[in-house]
Amino acid sequence: MAGQSNAAPVIIKRKKVIVGGGHHGGAWKVAYADFVTAMMAFFLLMWLLNATTEQQRKGLADYFNPSIPISRTSGGGNGAFGGDSILSENTLLGNGSGTSSPNRSRQNQASNTDNAGADSGAAPEVLLAEVEKQLLARSGESATMERILQHVVTRITDEGLVIELFDLPDAALFKGEAAEPNEILGGLASVLADVLVATTNALAINGHTHSYPIVLIDNPVWGLSAARGQKLREMMVQNGLPDSRFARVSGHADRDLVVADASNPRNNRLEVILLRPDR
Repeated sequence: MAGQSNAAPVIIKRKKVIVGGGHHGGAWKVAYADFVTAMMAFFLLMWLLNATTEQQRKGLADYFNPSIPISRTSGGGNGAFGGDSILSENTLLGNGSGTSSPNRSRQNQASNTDNAGADSGAAPEVLLAEVEKQLLARSGESATMERILQHVVTRITDEGLVIELFDLPDAALFKGEAAEPNEILGGLASVLADVLVATTNALAINGHTHSYPIVLIDNPVWGLSAARGQKLREMMVQNGLPDSRFARVSGHADRDLVVADASNPRNNRLEVILLRPDR
């Protein structure tokens, strides 16, 4: 008995084993599935962008962001359900057919008329490019024509396309301080008449002069600028441009200088303006 009492005690150690990460062990699978789905959608998008044309891509974009009526017959209006009534015309969609009569509303007819005439004057940049193209083509005809076109610059303003004719130090458009044209202006008038006859815009001519000494009793700037503008109009009409195309001829004297030195001959110039339709 004494020997048994000296025996070492038996210690039982229990080890807890967790298998599968416990109750949250499968969460990573859901996240991974979302990631794989997103990657699949991304690569599908890349494939569609590479395998479709621009027109097809626009069709897909319109499908997910519709901007056209579901039905061709639209009641118009700007409400959630397409308008006040099925007979509404004032706010009818442009590509619908929901008017109460076979004819379009006056508002739509007017807007289409404006769009049809926009090509002639609503885009002066196009006119500028075309006029410049024709003027450059003329410059290659001869050395004389190239020298004449050195007197011309063009620009776009709020009024429309401006074609400016100006004096050079060794070549003036007019003889002395009068409205009698030199040969250079005759060539310019002929070229401009040939180029502008293909356009439909109304025309305006502005005459400008340099300043004269204030000691003069009779300052000729007003009458001279107007007379020079009228002379250019007459020359262009003689070269075949219809007189009905001209909306106005104005003399601005020395009130609008392009060079700080008011007496500089560069301020002697004529401006032929292709007016915008709303001018």
